[in-house]
Amino acid sequence: MSDHARMTLRAGLASILVAGILVALKLWAVSSTGALSIAASLADSAMDLMMSLGAMTALIYAQRPADEDHAFGHSSAEDIAALGQSVFIVISAGVIAVAAVLRLLSPDPHPIAAEGQGIAVMGVSILLTLLLVWWQGRVAQRTGNRVISADRLHYLGDLIPSVGAIVSLMASGPLDLPQIDSVVALAAAVFMVIGAVGIGRGAFDALMDRQADPELLEGIMTLTRNWPEVRGFHDLKSRTAGSRVFIHLHIELDGNLTLREAHDIGAGLKRTITLAYPQTDVIIHKDVADPKV
Repeated sequence: MSDHARMTLRAGLASILVAGILVALKLWAVSSTGALSIAASLADSAMDLMMSLGAMTALIYAQRPADEDHAFGHSSAEDIAALGQSVFIVISAGVIAVAAVLRLLSPDPHPIAAEGQGIAVMGVSILLTLLLVWWQGRVAQRTGNRVISADRLHYLGDLIPSVGAIVSLMASGPLDLPQIDSVVALAAAVFMVIGAVGIGRGAFDALMDRQADPELLEGIMTLTRNWPEVRGFHDLKSRTAGSRVFIHLHIELDGNLTLREAHDIGAGLKRTITLAYPQTDVIIHKDVADPKV
C-alpha cells in the first residue's frame, strides 16, 4: 500500500472517530436541553458518521487492484457511496425543516433547558471539528484525494450550524427568544440540502463519465505541448471515478523514430503527468505526425 493510501485511510479513521464522539455528546445535549438547533446539529453529525463510514468502506474497496471484471479498478465505489449519502442527507434535512416550521407555528413556544450544558457540548464539538479539518486539509493537500477533500468541506460546513446552536442557546434564555432555536435549525437544514446537492452532483457527474477538471486538463495539455519530440497531440479524453482521474491521450511523433525511442518519449511524458497529478491514470497512444507539421 502506498504512503498516500495509508494517509487517506488514517484520515478516514479519524473522521469516523470524531463523528462518533460528536454524535454521543450531542445525543446527551439534546436530551438535556430539548433544543431543536442541537437536534439539527446532531442529525448533521449522524450524517457525518454515516458518510465517514461509507467513505471509509469505499476507500478500502477502491484500493482493490483492477481485475478481469473491473479493468479500471474499483474507485467508482466512492461515487456510488457519495450519491446515496447525499440522498439520505436531503431526507434528514427535510425532517428537521418540517419540525422547525411546526415549532415556529406553534402558539406555545418550546422551552429550552440546560443552556449551559448545551453550549459546553457545542464548544467541544467545534474544537474537535477544527482539529479534524486541519488534519484532513494536510492529507488532501498531500494526496489530492477528492473523497477526503469533500469530507473536509462537509465538516467545515458543520461549523455553521454548531455556532448557530450556541447563539440560539445563548439567546433563548436571557433574551426569552426560544424561536431563534427553530430559525437556526431551519437554516441548518437549508445548508445541509445545499451541501448534499453539491456532493450528489459531483458523484453523479463522475458516474456519468463527465470530463475531469478543466484546470487539470489544461495542465496536462501544457506538459504535452512542451514535451521534447512531441509534434502535436489530439483526442485527449478524461473521466473521473472516485478519487481517480483516467486520461487517454494521443501524441504525434516523427515516423522515423524507432519503437524504443517512441516508447521512451511516451513513458517519460506519462511519468511527468502522474508526478504532477498523482490522482491520474494515464494511457498514451503514439501516432505518426504529419510530415508537413
